[in-house]
Amino acid sequence: MKNTAAQTGLRPPVIAMPSAAKLQRWSVILGSVVAVLMIVNLYNVFVLVPTEKSMGIIQRIFYFHAPPLITSFVAFTVTFVYSILYLAKQRIWHDRIANCAAEVGVLLTTTGLLTGPIWARPVWNTWWSWDPRLTTTLVLWFIYIGYLMLRAYTGEEQRGARFAAVFAIVGFVDVPIVYLANRLWRTLHPQPVVFGGSGSGLEPTMRYAFIFSIVVFILLFVFFMVMRLRVERTRLEVDQLKREIAFS
Repeated sequence: MKNTAAQTGLRPPVIAMPSAAKLQRWSVILGSVVAVLMIVNLYNVFVLVPTEKSMGIIQRIFYFHAPPLITSFVAFTVTFVYSILYLAKQRIWHDRIANCAAEVGVLLTTTGLLTGPIWARPVWNTWWSWDPRLTTTLVLWFIYIGYLMLRAYTGEEQRGARFAAVFAIVGFVDVPIVYLANRLWRTLHPQPVVFGGSGSGLEPTMRYAFIFSIVVFILLFVFFMVMRLRVERTRLEVDQLKREIAFS
């Protein structure tokens, strides 16, 4: 016998999330800002900064290698925080934010892993080395690929969200390990170039271009997040509509 909402007292869960108009407005604003700043970023990298003496022009890939990886730490931190919030409050929108941040974080990590060997080949004379930072970054990529697979293929939605949240919280331990790798172990990677102490800093113009590139990639991450959350909002609305029809 089919139970109705009136018979069972059940109601489809209310999903607290930003309005579609608000997400669309932010996507337009962020998209415009990122487009302009990316053009400035390209000018900085290919025109403004001087050519590095020892590595030559290949060093310019640094501005498209390190910033995406740094931004991926921001993305995975968002996944970590919203996974905790999901477990604490059981709000599906928190799970969606965590999942979308992980997707963008994997994309950014992939960018860093692909640009690294292009830079390494002429400088280190090898495409890949099992350097501590390279290895821990690859492990980080596998961790969040595993998170996305767990989130997608567990089956029942809430159970998958819980499992994935726990997995994301445990897997986040690799983020500080990647960040500290060139401080903890001997590595082919240089010491930190911004906060690495005396003798490790960048030339002022290079430092400006590097920090500017980080800001651009962080804004690009936010833009991707807003666009991805627009898709998730639509999907959740469709799912909720299906539940309301089922309860009617």
